[in-house]
Amino acid sequence: MTTGTERPPHPADATRRDRTPSRAVTRVGWTWIVLSSLAIAGFAVVPYLTASLAELSDSGVGLAGNYDGRPSFVQAAFYAHIVAGGLALVAGPFQFWRGLRDRHRQVHRWIGRTYLAAVAIAGVSGLVMAPFSEAGFAGFFGFGTLAVLWLVTGRRAYGAIRRGDVPSHRAWMMRNFALTYAAVTLRLWLGVLIGAQALPGGQFDFEAAFANAYAVVPFLAWLPNLVVAEWLIRRRGLPSFSITSGTETTSTPRG
Repeated sequence: MTTGTERPPHPADATRRDRTPSRAVTRVGWTWIVLSSLAIAGFAVVPYLTASLAELSDSGVGLAGNYDGRPSFVQAAFYAHIVAGGLALVAGPFQFWRGLRDRHRQVHRWIGRTYLAAVAIAGVSGLVMAPFSEAGFAGFFGFGTLAVLWLVTGRRAYGAIRRGDVPSHRAWMMRNFALTYAAVTLRLWLGVLIGAQALPGGQFDFEAAFANAYAVVPFLAWLPNLVVAEWLIRRRGLPSFSITSGTETTSTPRG
């Protein structure tokens, strides 16, 4: 039985309903990032720990052919890069797990320290590797720039948390992990670009298609990631970076 009148919705109820879809999207997105990061970390790292570069080169595995026969310091940088980069890729997503951050602060801090140390090692070794990239000048500039930005954003994230500036720390960590996640997007873009060249209409040469794709991904792997990260930073009201002024400004969260 009804009274013929309706109680107006409480503002908190409306807010809760508005936030439910965004929270669901956030959880799905975070789950995808975790699973894809773990998958690529295993795919990109494990093979190089199970056989020599010479053996892997004969089998045509990954970049083994490019680094087999290189000077020992380049090979050392290659192994440091894939191991430290793989560790950063595994640890990174858990820095954005709110439950861990809120309930287990000490665990969050140690994961963060491990992550930033791995980024430092992978970034420096990436700079050593850049001149020897299989993509030539595109690889040198693209992967070299990625390594520099990786180190700079990691340093800014560390400096912000040391100052107690949590919002800036979160913003710089988002930018930094966007660069770390290039390990995943690089392979996704390679698949897309190679697949586009395999469309019906002519002969398909996989090696030529791979070379064409690999000439583009040194920039394509990380530039869109940074754009998305900056959009998310602004949407969350965190300090966003202004290219014109070179300073950070706090934006108002939307949605």
